[in-house]
Amino acid sequence: MKIFTYVAIAIALGLIIFNLIQIDYSNPFEGQSTVALIGVVAGICAVLLLVLLRYSKIIVDKTK
Repeated sequence: MKIFTYVAIAIALGLIIFNLIQIDYSNPFEGQSTVALIGVVAGICAVLLLVLLRYSKIIVDKTK
């Protein structure tokens, strides 16, 4: 599970970087930039959820 979370975090960070490159900063809320912004927000949510999962597993292991 530890390796899975690290790999998933790396993939999510890669997708965040990719979507940041796709944003047209002169018109960030038009066309494909909107899709890229949604991808960035989704990637950030994924990273936060995976970090929470990792910390919850650490807490469960310490309480056993």
